[in-house]
Amino acid sequence: MSETLERVLVTGGAGFIGSNLVRHLLEHTDAHVVVVDKLTYAGNLASLDDVAGDPRFRFVRADIADRAALAVIFAEHRPTAVANLAAESHVDRSIEGPRAFVHSNLVGAFEVLEAARQYWDEADPQRRGAFRLLQVSTDEVFGSLPETGSFRETTPYDPRSPYSASKAGADHLARAWHTTFGLPVLLTNCSNNYGPFQYPEKLIPLMIRNAIEGKPLPIYGDGQYVRDWLFVDDHCSALLQVLARGRPGESYNVGGDCELPTLEVIDRLCAILERELPAAKNSALAARGVRRYADLKTFVEDRPGHDRRYAMDFSKLRGELGWTPAHDFDAGLAETVRWYLAHEDWCTAVEANRYDRERLGLLGRKPESSAGQAADPKCGSADAAEGPAERDRS
Repeated sequence: MSETLERVLVTGGAGFIGSNLVRHLLEHTDAHVVVVDKLTYAGNLASLDDVAGDPRFRFVRADIADRAALAVIFAEHRPTAVANLAAESHVDRSIEGPRAFVHSNLVGAFEVLEAARQYWDEADPQRRGAFRLLQVSTDEVFGSLPETGSFRETTPYDPRSPYSASKAGADHLARAWHTTFGLPVLLTNCSNNYGPFQYPEKLIPLMIRNAIEGKPLPIYGDGQYVRDWLFVDDHCSALLQVLARGRPGESYNVGGDCELPTLEVIDRLCAILERELPAAKNSALAARGVRRYADLKTFVEDRPGHDRRYAMDFSKLRGELGWTPAHDFDAGLAETVRWYLAHEDWCTAVEANRYDRERLGLLGRKPESSAGQAADPKCGSADAAEGPAERDRS
């Protein structure tokens, strides 16, 4: 095992991508994993129930923007690597309330970098040589693409939302801390993740949940917004490769090689649901007189500043580290649908008293209809994963 992966600190590890990365590390390496998470609305210990008893797993509730808490965590757990996935990641929420995004995504990233720098500066030569810090980011920092072309690592930044602007700022800090201080930083920018444990405000789990309950499937604008879809376990395997073998100071794009418009994603999802839970046998649909899941599709007001298309060129990651996505989109989507059908208890637990699938990000305007929360295609990137919190909060 790479010395870098001896003890990995995962911030935001109770969120979507973070919890999947924790499982991936425990399953595919001998690493000890320490999760730091604030447990905001989208970070939940229920997402880590299956690893809670693993002797190589530890959890600390803390805010990454709390330097004192970070200092204690670094001193106590002495990580050989840090994967910073702590972030507020829902674009609509960033339009509604940007402050939390600046706090977690930008200030939090700064404090992680500074805590890591102090820890690294004081480490012995062997630990200094093995240490890596991975800043996990998003394709949204690059802005919007025309009908052709792909984002490369050299694409100029052009963020269009408070969310993407806060992530872009964190990326710039990470690069600066490598160039100025020599901190061995790595950076990844990923496309739209999907898969198990994704908070139901995001497109795919939202559509699954609404469809099962016979509720409208709200679609922004004309539904032709194109995203590159990446199965979360493929993303985690890429992060593992970058942490273990990536070159400090370099950034790597991570993509799913699967560009699809929102409408096609929803149509494919409805077709899978028809196989897994036929509409004719779903009492929620029968009660509303709906014969097909596809009949639930509902067009709603578009999001302000909605980027039209994203596409990722991950040839650098493939060429340098030999990584390619292993999951076909339809197979990954079917696996995701089956997971949500089998984990109603998890969905109920994470939504309870936190989220009613309401529409956000309309700049003070009320939604045109009662279709519920409109579909945000972004992951959670990435997002990245949802962010951490203060140690003294209950």
